[in-house]
Parts: sequence; C-alpha cells; structure tokens
Amino acid sequence: MSVEQILLKKIAEDINFSQVTRSEVQQEQMPQDSLDIPDIVLTLSPVALLFSWVMFFLILQKIRTFLDNKMVFTAKGSHKVPCKNCRFYSNNHYLKCAVQPSIVLTEEAKDCSEYSPKNGKFSRNGFFK
Repeated sequence: MSVEQILLKKIAEDINFSQVTRSEVQQEQMPQDSLDIPDIVLTLSPVALLFSWVMFFLILQKIRTFLDNKMVFTAKGSHKVPCKNCRFYSNNHYLKCAVQPSIVLTEEAKDCSEYSPKNGKFSRNGFFK
C-alpha cells in the first residue's frame, strides 16, 4: 500500500467517523427539546399558589358572612319596644343597654322599671337655672 492510499483510507475513515458522531449528537439532543415535568411544575406553581390564595379568601369570606348573618338579631315587634328611645340604650353590638342588658329589645322590656326617655334638646327654661 502506498502512502497515498493509506492517507485516502484514513481521510475516508475520519469523514465516516465524524458523520457517525454527528448523528449520535443529534439523536441525543432531540429529547432535550421536549418539555420535562419539572418545567411544567415550575410553570404552574405560581398559578396554583394564586388559586389556593383565592380559594382561601373565598372560604374566609363565606365563613365571615355566615357568622355575621347568624349574629343578626331581629326583634319582632321592635316598634312596640321602647328601648330605642331610652337614654341608656346604645346601638353597640356588645352592650345594647347599660342598665338591663338581659331584657333589651325583648317583650319584657315593655315593663322596664329603668326606662328613661331621651331628651332631644335642652329646654331653654331649665338651662340657665
């Protein structure tokens, strides 16, 4: 074999080897282009976090409205009860009446011994005395 033939054979082998290597590299790179599961998790995690906070606040709002509706006290026949015209009555959620808190806005309040009507204005005659 001559030097030229060996050189041509070596060049042909190098070209063939580089083509095989390139095809292997291209085959290994193709699966990397697809979307992996960790990428999906990273993409959807902020959305899931936002969704969970929205659900939390909706549930909190529902509980709060339920409790507010449960605490509403409707007095049947409240127009007959004199409590709202009494000077000891206050529209405070915790203590409606300072003198008789157990019977405020009930039927028993009609006969309240501590009832004292509010004075809307000062009388001019009694102001300077």
